[in-house]
Amino acid sequence: MEPITTEILVLGAGPGGYAAAFYAADKGKQVTLVEQNPRLGGICLNVGCIPSKALLHATEILRESKESAARGIAFGAAQIDLDRLRAWKIGILDKLGQGIKTLAEHRKVKVIHGRGHFEDSQTLRVETSDGQKFVRYEKAIIAVGSKPALPNAFDLGNPRVMTSTGALEIPDIPENLLVVGGGYIGMELGTVYAALGSKVVVLEALPSILAGVDADLARPVMRAAQKAFKEIRLNTKVLKMATASKQIKVTIEMDKQPRDELYDRVLVSVGRTPNLADLGLENTKVTKDDKGFIHCNAQQQTEDPNIYAIGDVNGGALLAHRATREGKIAVEAIFGEPSAFENIVIPAVVYTDPEVAWCGLTEAEAKQKNIAIKVAKFLWGASGRALTLDRPDGLTKLIIEPESERILGVGVVGAGAGELISEGVLAVEMGATARDIADSVHPHPTLSETFMEAAESFYGTATHTLSRRTAS
Repeated sequence: MEPITTEILVLGAGPGGYAAAFYAADKGKQVTLVEQNPRLGGICLNVGCIPSKALLHATEILRESKESAARGIAFGAAQIDLDRLRAWKIGILDKLGQGIKTLAEHRKVKVIHGRGHFEDSQTLRVETSDGQKFVRYEKAIIAVGSKPALPNAFDLGNPRVMTSTGALEIPDIPENLLVVGGGYIGMELGTVYAALGSKVVVLEALPSILAGVDADLARPVMRAAQKAFKEIRLNTKVLKMATASKQIKVTIEMDKQPRDELYDRVLVSVGRTPNLADLGLENTKVTKDDKGFIHCNAQQQTEDPNIYAIGDVNGGALLAHRATREGKIAVEAIFGEPSAFENIVIPAVVYTDPEVAWCGLTEAEAKQKNIAIKVAKFLWGASGRALTLDRPDGLTKLIIEPESERILGVGVVGAGAGELISEGVLAVEMGATARDIADSVHPHPTLSETFMEAAESFYGTATHTLSRRTAS
């Protein structure tokens, strides 16, 4: 069989992969995109960001309907139709997937559905439903993403032990759900199932949930979760699991004592691993670190000069928007343009209730690295817009370099934090000062005003808080 030839091969059609493929095509390259799933979009679209946010939106409606009686609007008991909920979610995924397919066709990007395996540094074998195909390329970009980690002690081969992939299918609403891991994914999906009616218990081995998030930003999430969940246990380890009829017996270590508990389902959320198994990288010059992530430079080029790698396979922040940025950098590097991953900030968002978002330097990082900072905060209890939303539980904080007054980092917790953080990203990237933010007119009443008032508080002149002079 005559091999397919292409200038650029992209392996993986997630946010980074298809962005790279489209960018390369827009710049005039012949591009082939290989994806093993029938729907384009990768992990984020199919079993990650998009379905989880769809479910979180649906369950947010449930929460608001229960709380609205206090505002004078009462609803009857919610009727949950899981089949229709799943169908609505799948409809969103199909629409977005079809959109990506259309964009690929418009750009004349050749799409091959199948499992890729590197034969050498310039040849990819693709196992398709029609048999093997071989693609010869000049340059390749690996963008195959990651998968949920499932430790051997938890891998029972029992569908009642779920990773995020299985949990997003919503096979049912278990009466009792154990979430192993109080990180981003565990807390998000715990929120979904708690809203649907499950009694959710979260076990976290560390002293706090949402590791890496500043304590003052995590605190409102913890308070809300303690109300929504049956229980959150910190400093607690899971030793083993076993099938017990139609339940899962979980042996935990709490206060240095083992104990057995029964749950209808268990969600294991303890991190992710790169999708690099059986990829044939040993047939190339690509190397990996001790955690299994691919080595690459600031241009996303691996140790093999013909192969680039972007997104989750490189480690670091496993975020779709980072992968997208890296995909464009890889393409520019292939074109010989002076491009490198030099962005100051990559924003992160946790879609819990309330949401948490941050970018740039955190307060915890500054203390750890002994960086001199000043912190300016504005509590949402003084925000008119937050009160009209009945969400005064928020906080906006700025991490400021004392001498230059430059914004080094931003953190937000509260309703819509994920939408608000972009102002913080722009401020840090552009080297804005606290004065720049304070003097920028923000519309009233909005949550965006909290940025302005946080900056004003740095100078002791925030309208809706006591000034330094008044407070003293």
